Amino acid sequence: MYQILDGKELARKIREELKLKVDKLKENGIVPKLAVILVGDDSASKVYVKNKSKACKDVGVEFEEILLDEKTPMERLLEIIEKLNNREDINGILLQSPIPKGLNIQEAFEKIHCKKDVDGFNPVNVGKLMIGEDTFISCTPYGIIKMLEAYNIEIEGKHAVVIGRSNIVGKPLAQCLLQKNATVTICHSKTKNIAEITKTDGYINFGSWKDKHGNCRYGKRWSSCH
Repeated sequence: MYQILDGKELARKIREELKLKVDKLKENGIVPKLAVILVGDDSASKVYVKNKSKACKDVGVEFEEILLDEKTPMERLLEIIEKLNNREDINGILLQSPIPKGLNIQEAFEKIHCKKDVDGFNPVNVGKLMIGEDTFISCTPYGIIKMLEAYNIEIEGKHAVVIGRSNIVGKPLAQCLLQKNATVTICHSKTKNIAEITKTDGYINFGSWKDKHGNCRYGKRWSSCH
């Protein structure tokens, strides 16, 4: 029997809790503010930024959007990030990805001060995640862990299969699961027999892949909950 995990309901509860925390900060004269940089005209990125703006409004966090032309040079992007680093009214900085070709996104991530790097992509925060220190964690892996915890899905001792090795999702998710004492297998485009790896009961599987015919395939997701 499968259990439906209601992410929207969990998000609503988390936002209610966050609003109370933000209200408490404001009572003490602290007004949290997030700055989001959007470079170019990617339609999906615009939707993501709009959703971030709404989320900030819901919990009482101020939101500042910096829109840059797709032809913005790298030097200008780094200059803007540095100014945001130095602004005392900005508590968090987020660079919406992807950014236009010709710009070095890793260099931009490294420029964001680690204490304002809410996406957790600065190498300092990546390193802290690796050694188990408290740090910012990229949103998708963090959200997955929060959902598993909210639904009391046991991670410790389980064999977790992560499909994908991106710096944004796959790798940080694997580290988060390791810290919860799971045994982690990372599969990717060069992994053989992914279907076999994800068939066994007792696994928690994250992700999907395409078979040799181009069809999207899923493993026995959340099979540990049966």
